[in-house]
Amino acid sequence: MDDALKDLGEYVAAAMPQDVIGMEVAFGELMITVRPASIVRVLSFLRDDSTCLFKVLIDLSGADYPERESRFEVIYSLLSISQNQRVRVKTNVAENVPVPTAIKVFSSAGWYERETWDMYGIYFTDHPDLRRLLTDYGFEGHPMRKDFPLTGRVEVRYDETQKRVVYDPVKLTQDFRDFDFLSPWEGMGEILPGDEKSSMDEEEGAEGP
Repeated sequence: MDDALKDLGEYVAAAMPQDVIGMEVAFGELMITVRPASIVRVLSFLRDDSTCLFKVLIDLSGADYPERESRFEVIYSLLSISQNQRVRVKTNVAENVPVPTAIKVFSSAGWYERETWDMYGIYFTDHPDLRRLLTDYGFEGHPMRKDFPLTGRVEVRYDETQKRVVYDPVKLTQDFRDFDFLSPWEGMGEILPGDEKSSMDEEEGAEGP
């Protein structure tokens, strides 16, 4: 499988040498890195070329690496049903640098790009309706950025008693980006619910029959 993916990557790179700047096979998947301005051209080639036929856009997502000059990655996951292959197309962009929309190639990219804009602030040029998708009305900032603060924000809700929309401050008990995956946001003590049963079982086992 890896050899077939490598051959496919070399085929795409040879066909579009001015657009493809990197190719690798990792964890059983082909990753092709392209220039931001070339994303529409590369996606069109992967969709229409008879050797590729990646007709399905499975997902479009972002990633944030604040330490890099080109801070953001935009990743397109494609599927070829006829060839039974998958490929990921990646492009790197700096903050405030737009990416051409892929809607003309894959209509499903519309909502994916809205979500990526909402979460990361990555702007897609020529998008017909680039509005926030997941956050509240009037929300400021982009929650999936690594430098997004966990406190000092507000949430919007409808108050039944006041019969109007109200803004409440959001404050999470954990420190900035210091996640404790064993406890919920409201925090808890050292003993988690259910631990007392484990202690009782150990005591019964120690006593024996």
